Amino acid sequence: MRLSGRGVRCMRGGREVFAGLDFEASSGEVLAVTGANGSGKTSLLRLIAGLLFPAGGAIALDGGEAELTLPEQVHYLGHRDALKPALSVLENLAFWRDFLGGEVFDADESLASVGLGHAAHLPAAYLSAGQKRRLSLARLLTVRRPVWLLDEPTAALDAAGQDLFVGLMRDHLARDGMIVAATHGPLGIDARELKMGGGA
Repeated sequence: MRLSGRGVRCMRGGREVFAGLDFEASSGEVLAVTGANGSGKTSLLRLIAGLLFPAGGAIALDGGEAELTLPEQVHYLGHRDALKPALSVLENLAFWRDFLGGEVFDADESLASVGLGHAAHLPAAYLSAGQKRRLSLARLLTVRRPVWLLDEPTAALDAAGQDLFVGLMRDHLARDGMIVAATHGPLGIDARELKMGGGA
């Protein structure tokens, strides 16, 4: 499986963020997208996820499920942990499982994998910032998709959480998954780098 972009151009609010961008990632690989604030790291992930549309060029996934679109084969984990505070940890995960569909795995097992099994019935509002991030990571495990798009994935994670996340990434890559991660710091795993220019 291969994800590629050719001549990709991004416009936001009438301003060109980047243009002529080429990139490529294959199964079992991590592509670390780096660059200054405002250089387009998040915009690139959102383009791949289908949340934005390119102003030029093309993004394609070769070797994926032919009947599914690219956005239907990716997980996008943004800056914010998309959680409903009044719902329990397990209810939040069940919402995403039902919303995303696809190949579904046991939610309790996913919570245990990120160290939140003990908090399954707590309202998400009670979680610390690091625990909320772990709950977002559990979403990646509950509904399996081959491409992970991660925006500053280690934000709010302590050292133990970061080590746990490295293990999750390695497991995903071992199943022929791929990861594209926007990051300011090291991911703790071997990655090719795509350096974004510009910035503000």
